Amino acid sequence: MLKADLHIHTSSSFDCHMAADEIIARCLGKGINCIAITDHGAIEGGLQVQKLAPFKVIVGEEVRTAEGEIMGLFLKEAVPNGLPLIESAVRIKAQGGIVGVPHPFDPFRGLKRTSQNLESLLHYLDLLELFNSRSLIFDGAGQARRFCLEHKLPGSAGSDAHTPGEIGTSWVEMEDFSSPASFLASLSRGRIKGKRSNPLVHFRTFHHKRLRGMFNSGKG
Repeated sequence: MLKADLHIHTSSSFDCHMAADEIIARCLGKGINCIAITDHGAIEGGLQVQKLAPFKVIVGEEVRTAEGEIMGLFLKEAVPNGLPLIESAVRIKAQGGIVGVPHPFDPFRGLKRTSQNLESLLHYLDLLELFNSRSLIFDGAGQARRFCLEHKLPGSAGSDAHTPGEIGTSWVEMEDFSSPASFLASLSRGRIKGKRSNPLVHFRTFHHKRLRGMFNSGKG
């Protein structure tokens, strides 16, 4: 069985400083043997971890569309930020990837007009994230679960880790897989486990964003 944390960031994300070796060491220490690296607007970090890790690594991306964030998994190339929602999904599908929506009903980070956009995305949609350890207010999990049941979609879970200590706070216990299709089949039979992260982790993320912004502007 796999213990899969399906939402982790690396230093390729603008709000994270985690290196590949830190992620791998933490996963090994926590018994996590499958992860999805889902950096903001980039896949380089995922490719690096996939190359080095002695366990399964899915290369993914959190894509900021014009209508909010979606997630691509099993990617070979990055999808640019800022495109229309459907165009972003088409680009994910065109490379054999699968389309998901992270923290879908989170009022701070979800899709705009969530229900409306989920309905418009249905033709391309493969999964919804049902548990995200970083969500401060995730009452929408019930809505997401109902949406999955109504449309026969599997649900995923992940720590949304931006620091090593967050890795493995939530995961999916699932069977092994060998392709995107078998991943979805295994996910549909999986069991979501875990807990919420300490809200203070968001201050670390804010600090990383500030430092990255200062560095990029030449001030630090």
